[in-house]
Amino acid sequence: MIAYIIYYYGWRLSLWTCAFIGLLIGVLWFLMARDEPEHHPWVSPAEVSLISSGLPDATKSAESQLMPWRTILGCKDVWVVTASYFGFVYVAYIFFTWFYTYLNMVRGLNLKASAGYAMLSFAAIAICSSLGGLISDGLTLKYGKRIGRCYSASAATLVAAVFVGLGTHVGDARLASVVLAGGAGALCLAQSAFWSVSSDIGGRSAGSVSGLMNMGGQFGGATTASLTPFVAEHFGWDMSFWVAAGLCFLSAVAWLMVNPNQQLKAAPTQDG
Repeated sequence: MIAYIIYYYGWRLSLWTCAFIGLLIGVLWFLMARDEPEHHPWVSPAEVSLISSGLPDATKSAESQLMPWRTILGCKDVWVVTASYFGFVYVAYIFFTWFYTYLNMVRGLNLKASAGYAMLSFAAIAICSSLGGLISDGLTLKYGKRIGRCYSASAATLVAAVFVGLGTHVGDARLASVVLAGGAGALCLAQSAFWSVSSDIGGRSAGSVSGLMNMGGQFGGATTASLTPFVAEHFGWDMSFWVAAGLCFLSAVAWLMVNPNQQLKAAPTQDG
């Protein structure tokens, strides 16, 4: 849609359109989101009971529930997941920031064709993000968290490494777009596992653990914004995607070192 607006009406209207969409989403969030499930009119009492049954005992003091930062920062699993998420976001941001440029300037597709084929990666991301969550939950229920979270995410990220690495070597630009979009989709099959595991590890401090993990991911996004064009300029675009494929591989390996069953625990107090 944005490419259509740019093509026929110019950049200014496309930016106003994005601003309006963002404002609309903000209004919908304000009207529909609630801090607690029991405050939402669409959540039934049975759902509230089910959600509450899976939460830790809220009768304990907040100090005993929340982990001190020294405990979080001293956990090996937190750092491994964060490192893996760095690689994940690095690769994902290539599709957010550089994929259209690659199709247009390197593969020679025009504005409309580049926009259309670049959209394939976002469609794959949207579909596979939800599909990956369903697969992960199903495997977790049947085989446990190690397979359902870690091994499934590792396998998906490894497949993404193959697609991303080989996609640039496909001769036809349109077919290459499809292969690389497949890499984006395979990558996002692992997305839900990151947030599930950060919650599993963090417990009542899941927000802190998830925030630390996400910070590492944003460092990955910032890195790809500058490193990708640098590598492309000095070593070629193929090498840029091979760097991304290498980070996918390292991210996959990192998943094998995570123990999702080991939840953070605060050191016992002198009174306890």
